[in-house]
Amino acid sequence: MTAQILDGKAILATIKEELRGRVAVLAEHGITPGLGTVLVGDDPGSTWYVGAKHKDCADIGLSSIRRDLPADSSLDDVLGVVRELNADPACTGFLVQQPTGLDENRILAEVDPAKDVDGLHPTNLGWLVLGQEAPLPCTPVGVVELLRRYEVPIAGARVVVVGRGITVGRPLSLILTRRSENATVVQCHTGTVDLAAEVRRADIVVAAAGVPGLITGSMVKPGAAVLDVGVSRVVEDGKSVIAGDVAPDVAEVAGWVSPNPGGVGPMTRAMLLTNVVEIAEKQAGLR
Repeated sequence: MTAQILDGKAILATIKEELRGRVAVLAEHGITPGLGTVLVGDDPGSTWYVGAKHKDCADIGLSSIRRDLPADSSLDDVLGVVRELNADPACTGFLVQQPTGLDENRILAEVDPAKDVDGLHPTNLGWLVLGQEAPLPCTPVGVVELLRRYEVPIAGARVVVVGRGITVGRPLSLILTRRSENATVVQCHTGTVDLAAEVRRADIVVAAAGVPGLITGSMVKPGAAVLDVGVSRVVEDGKSVIAGDVAPDVAEVAGWVSPNPGGVGPMTRAMLLTNVVEIAEKQAGLR
């Protein structure tokens, strides 16, 4: 079996085209949504990702507000910028790119929940638990959207989520068990006994543990969908490269597989743009 590729880049392009139409409608109402970013330091991965977000904004007609701070910025420096963006009417929503090397929870708590395009503010995570509408975490909802766009059955599926981090694993499990998804979720982690046995029973596997090659072909049920969200750095031929959680031989067994990079990563960007547009539509009374 050769797995079908869940191409996040292609879906990102499709979603951008859909969002252009919605941004045009907002423009007719005199509204131009604006995305803000706060970047601390010059980490290459974070710098690239923030740059990609602003390019996405230009592609669909959003304005963008970029605040880049030096690596030695204090917590008070960052909180000052957060408060500035909270108060800026041109900023529909914003995010503080992690890691900052500072107290991430303190920074998140300072963000106006209504402008939290990452969906990670404690208030918005609480609304997710309670089943109420609020901005959703971008990577987990991107996973679900990628599955939907490729018509991978979710309702009634047994899903194994490997990882319990706050940005992916925990919120993804909550999203997948909503009535709109209706999946049965098993959340695995470093304390799981016999991970291979749990994965082998899954119709859908989402690997978000940050352990290179953790999920191998021998662990996967034939025909399952396997999504790789893991990001680790490994050394190959003397060079540091990005590695995912899913081994290459999984593609020989699975029915669907997301590449890494090129799978879930672009979907995170797509959902970020969607959150900005939806916040603007809500403010304009169009939702």
